[in-house]
Amino acid sequence: MARPIWSGTISFGLLNVPVQLVTAERSSSEISFRMLDGKDKKPIKYKRVNADTGEEVPWERIVKAYEYEKNNYVVIDDKDLKAAKPEAAETIDIEAFVDRADISPMYFEKPYYLVPAKKAEKGYVLLRDVLKRTKMVGVARVVLRTRQYLALLMPEGDALVLDLLRFADEIVPQDEISLPGAAKAHRVTPRELDMAEKLIESMHTEWQPADYRDDFEDRLHKMIDRRVKESGDATVRLKDEGKAPEHSATNVVDFMSLLQQSLKKKGGKGDRATAAAKDDDAKPKARSRAATARPRTRTATRKRS
Repeated sequence: MARPIWSGTISFGLLNVPVQLVTAERSSSEISFRMLDGKDKKPIKYKRVNADTGEEVPWERIVKAYEYEKNNYVVIDDKDLKAAKPEAAETIDIEAFVDRADISPMYFEKPYYLVPAKKAEKGYVLLRDVLKRTKMVGVARVVLRTRQYLALLMPEGDALVLDLLRFADEIVPQDEISLPGAAKAHRVTPRELDMAEKLIESMHTEWQPADYRDDFEDRLHKMIDRRVKESGDATVRLKDEGKAPEHSATNVVDFMSLLQQSLKKKGGKGDRATAAAKDDDAKPKARSRAATARPRTRTATRKRS
């Protein structure tokens, strides 16, 4: 299993579900190359040089700057960057629920799996299954490392997936590019449309992602293996870094009470919505740190330029 890169909680009304973030993405190509001098096969090094003097500049003299106009820069120091960074938070704060079909695939950027912490499975399953039942997804904010992201929380099979989203101003509007208009204006005939539709139907099949591979990478791997055998170069095996520590939690939570309180907080009618279920679940249950009532905290919003 991949190593978790982040640990925190999903904030769902007054419910907190402890989770860990595990990458759901693999690089399209695992092969990288180094540049060598073709004469003696020595590695090529890069130098940081002053564009005017050609002098090599040491790291301690390098500063960051933003080009606000062509060839005009403003220097940004470390204090400015530190002040602008969002505060670290260990919460995936769900702000709203929307229909999955309303979100264009163009906004999706990078997927992660959310894995429940130990003994926090009930809250995880509750959120996953209610999203499946309603066909909705949660719009959330999360801070990873030093950046705040807009994200989508959605069910995928047995998993909850957190997909980082692009912000609206990161998508180029279609009216800024040249696109063809209606079919009639380009003399596309109904017969041509019918023939094209039949062609698509003849090629229709079930989507099987495993059927599609990067053929170029496969051929490149075979070529590299052949070259390594021919040249007699050795390979290196890296040591296993071990498992990440598990976060303890408990699974004994009064979810009905927290859900009812969340509905009241949002202006819903929790008493009538939960009356029948309350009769069947009248036994008192102990609260725990896995799902506790707490005041909602806001993460620092990212200033968009």
